[in-house]
Amino acid sequence: MDVRRTRGTPDPLGPDSLTWKYLGDWRGLLVALWAGSMQNMHPGLGAGVEQHSRFFEERWQRLLRSIYPISGVVYDGPLAHRTALEIRGYHDRVKGVDARGRRYHALDPDTYYWAHATFFVSTILIADHFAGGIGEEGKRRLFDEHVTWWRLYDMTMRPVPESWEAFQSYWKHMCAEVLEDNRVTRDVLDLRGIARPPFLPWLPNALWRPVGVLVAKSLTWLTTGLYDPEVRDLLGLPWSDRDARRHRRVGKLVDVLFTLVPHDRRYNPRARAGWRRERGEATRNAALVETPRRNLPHSR
Repeated sequence: MDVRRTRGTPDPLGPDSLTWKYLGDWRGLLVALWAGSMQNMHPGLGAGVEQHSRFFEERWQRLLRSIYPISGVVYDGPLAHRTALEIRGYHDRVKGVDARGRRYHALDPDTYYWAHATFFVSTILIADHFAGGIGEEGKRRLFDEHVTWWRLYDMTMRPVPESWEAFQSYWKHMCAEVLEDNRVTRDVLDLRGIARPPFLPWLPNALWRPVGVLVAKSLTWLTTGLYDPEVRDLLGLPWSDRDARRHRRVGKLVDVLFTLVPHDRRYNPRARAGWRRERGEATRNAALVETPRRNLPHSR
């Protein structure tokens, strides 16, 4: 079935969807570095971040701020369409000419869809690597749901593959033929000297420095294991069978540990609010949960 052909603005995804199950899960932080680097390897996205973003000045704050609206397109219920249009609006002025003379615009449909595709694949990675696995039918279902999710942005359906099988071909083509090893991607992956997260204000900087080194090394290794082989080859990142076995063991450990976490605590606050609304524990017109002030960037 060509799921792109649905007419009109669709209802947002709901709690019966697999996207609800996986997108807002805190395990998504384990694939955040993967998503950021995959997005920035796209020529247009990388140029936009390099020329317009101040992400590298306050990594944690900008990541944590972004989680809320991105999750909101899935979890905001009757306000999900409005959230999607707000996100699209943020990108209206992100345009220019890159270092190789190529024009770009963040709202070019192919560019914008690539970012969306990485969020969709993130749900598969969360499920497959850190939540016990999902299987082919689950991936097919997530594909169908990501089309509904995309349509909330009121963007053209032209770049969206017709089926899960077509998407897999699209993804391989992007990894092998389109993505580039560029400076902004290398900067994303360079976590040396990463600042203390704002949600750990009680941790002295003197203690964070050695912890930060371990966090940087672990996240980089974990991210390497999430890449397609073509991307590892592009970036020149080594990966052995032993690494793959260790990566699987780490993923199983994360899955086991999360079985001990109460359901709502597994989710970020915007997603948690969506679950509460759907259970009738909050009104459908309740104010959206926004990023706490402590997590906001100081620079604009």
